Amino acid sequence: MTGRRVVITGMGVLAPGGIGVKNFWDLLSTGRTATRGITFFDPSPFRSRIAAEADFDPWLHGLGPQETRRMDRAAQFAVVTAREAMADGGLDLGSVEPHRTGVAIGTAVGATMGLDREYRVVSDGGRLDLVDHEYAVPHLYDYFVPSSFAAEVAWAAGAEGPATVVSTGCTSGLDSVAYAAGLIRDGSADVMIAGATDAPISPITVACFDAIKATTPRNDDPAHASRPFDRTRNGFVLGEGAAIFVLEELAAARRRGARLYAEIAGYASRCNAFHMTGLRPDGREMAEAIRAALDDARTNPEDIDYINAHGSGTKQNDRHETAAFKRGLGEHARRTPVSSIKSMVGHSLGAIGSIEIAASVLAMENDAVPPTANLHEPDPECDLDYVPLTARDRRTDTVLTVGSGFGGFQSAMVLARPERSTA
Repeated sequence: MTGRRVVITGMGVLAPGGIGVKNFWDLLSTGRTATRGITFFDPSPFRSRIAAEADFDPWLHGLGPQETRRMDRAAQFAVVTAREAMADGGLDLGSVEPHRTGVAIGTAVGATMGLDREYRVVSDGGRLDLVDHEYAVPHLYDYFVPSSFAAEVAWAAGAEGPATVVSTGCTSGLDSVAYAAGLIRDGSADVMIAGATDAPISPITVACFDAIKATTPRNDDPAHASRPFDRTRNGFVLGEGAAIFVLEELAAARRRGARLYAEIAGYASRCNAFHMTGLRPDGREMAEAIRAALDDARTNPEDIDYINAHGSGTKQNDRHETAAFKRGLGEHARRTPVSSIKSMVGHSLGAIGSIEIAASVLAMENDAVPPTANLHEPDPECDLDYVPLTARDRRTDTVLTVGSGFGGFQSAMVLARPERSTA
């Protein structure tokens, strides 16, 4: 990346089976899964009745009754993880100019749970064609506009600089962090609180994915339902969660003695302009994003130690991605371990890209590659090293993490140990 170098100095993670950074890594490193039957509502009418739910109690995580009432579940996730990230980074907000501190939050579906719940209230369970607004929660408008997520995090951080929401489907969590890094790189901000959140496990979301048969119907075995790159895979498992990071300019972070988790060394995105949900089998657009991200990072394919895959567990995605890795990295793709954490925490739509950044950073922090759980029967068409079942010790200095989203979005990011170079 040209301009100022950008590093991650703080992290907060809220994921199914792993709330908090330590618990999240414990889940990944042991290959445990957090998928189960849906408990948030009666899923019996639906084709896919399983999800990766987070056992989240807002009160236990420091949110008072007014905050809980005001914020949708996804906004609650964002605020809790932002607070964790700022505490983890040891960031003294009093020493940072508020107008030089910004926020960038990614989300795919916004306040889905709040809107779904409130519609049932104002329509009397769907009975009324003309809804009665007097029964609505006072802050219903905040549910309607995803920009409220950025506002809530900005208030929590005292940030008066750039604040935005990035919504590019399932690449939102990568794109929001890259957008934030770009603001620091070009001098528009010194500190950014960035990441993504989604809490989409609601009847409307489940119905949408049922309609296109994107989610798995393997309801009798939730723990083993998410099977990226496995021959028997038949769709993804819906999830929820958030990950937020503190991003700073490298020299300033070093001056204050901050912990340097990783440098955001390169990023690129492409769109296939092809189909709303379909993917070309050759993986060309993702491969182009990978090559452009490597060029941005001034990194060769041979420098990549680990690939954190999108790995949704749909037939077309996993084949498309395998082709993209081969096309983007050449022969080095066959020597590089690849894994999908969606096998353990499900697919949290816009949030997952940031959660996968956290997993990539922790892989570097611990010199270990998390596994692809439930990969018992490798698909012959997915013939790379997909690290089945068990985590693997490996020196990991440079990670490629990628995302693929409906609408044809393809994003790639290169993360590196800050000491990798002094350029």
